[in-house]
Amino acid sequence: MLKKRTLFLVLTALIPLTFILTQCFSSNPPDPRGEVYAGSASCVKCHSTEYNSYIHTAHFKTSRPASLQTISGSFAKGLNALDYGYGLKVVMEKRGDSLYQVAYQNGKQTEAAPFNISIGGVKAETYLYWKGKQLYELPVSYFNTIHSWANSPGYIPDRVNFNRPILRKCLECHTSYIGELPPDSKELGFEKATLIAGIDCERCHGPAANHVNFHTDNPDEKKARYITTYNSLTRSQKMDACAVCHSGNKMVPQRSTFDFQMGDTLNKFVGGSFENTTIPPTLDVHGNQNALLASSKCYMMSQMDCGTCHNPHVNQEQNLAMFTQKCLNCHSEAKHNFCSLAPKLGAAIKTNCINCHMPNKASHVISLTAFNSKMNPPYEVRTHHIGIYPVETEKIMAFINGKAGKIKE
Repeated sequence: MLKKRTLFLVLTALIPLTFILTQCFSSNPPDPRGEVYAGSASCVKCHSTEYNSYIHTAHFKTSRPASLQTISGSFAKGLNALDYGYGLKVVMEKRGDSLYQVAYQNGKQTEAAPFNISIGGVKAETYLYWKGKQLYELPVSYFNTIHSWANSPGYIPDRVNFNRPILRKCLECHTSYIGELPPDSKELGFEKATLIAGIDCERCHGPAANHVNFHTDNPDEKKARYITTYNSLTRSQKMDACAVCHSGNKMVPQRSTFDFQMGDTLNKFVGGSFENTTIPPTLDVHGNQNALLASSKCYMMSQMDCGTCHNPHVNQEQNLAMFTQKCLNCHSEAKHNFCSLAPKLGAAIKTNCINCHMPNKASHVISLTAFNSKMNPPYEVRTHHIGIYPVETEKIMAFINGKAGKIKE
């Protein structure tokens, strides 16, 4: 009897100890979003192809720690400054192991702040820095389209501002999660340790802990369990899933969209509607892809959604031939809806549907008004309102004529 009692006491002590050791040696730290989240690293075992492809996409890279490897702009002398005129400039400097934006007035330093987080990267990069537990935007961004430093979007072109705070709304589209300080805190800001940079697997697919646990225990089960798949959604749900970040982001927030999960209705999180509420000319090309697409005849006369053309797991940037093929899947001579200029375009039609019918258009929200005090280049974004743009068509035809000689009528 004594031996049984001793064995019972030993086992009772070992069970919690085993749990503690398991937690200590776990390769995946707890996810700050809660126990129902597994962390993207858990996806690799079964979805390595998708994961290894996805980490090269703009979604995955939309926020990351700032470093020489993740900042596109140059820190070399002569290429590292934005001159505002009147003796005012901001210089990008490497100081020890850190990178800084430093403001100078007539050669005298007036302010400096480090590059901590890089946001964006395809067309442009903007940078954030920590000051205590609050995030602020740096005054100078790098624009890949003009290959140079320029004023950050919305900044007044004749002064330097290091004090624009970053709100949760901004991070909801450029990170997977960050926890805010509790309401009873004496300061505003974020819990730095909870930041999950980039858009990770679970930001789109939802919490996956139950999914991972089930399929780990049942490796022969091929049907996805305990997770929402894109193909299972209605068209409206698919559009809402993308509209979380691609709808212009001007609606009134009701709840944090960090809590949005695939299959949710976005109107529960933000006030306002997302389809056909505004005529195309009033929609800016920056960030309004959802509404612009929904206002298109192609959208209204089909069952297409964002996923018809975009594969979020693959880096499709600049792949005009691939996107054009998406158009040609629906538009053909057999269906009597083919391009009337096809005979004149010849082989060029295989790459130019997008340039004609979804051209790059200047944004009225983002303007570059201080590019070394010499240039005022437009910030262009490809519109998602599919339509006929006569001016763009003329440009394409002129380009083809110039390259291939005059085309007969």
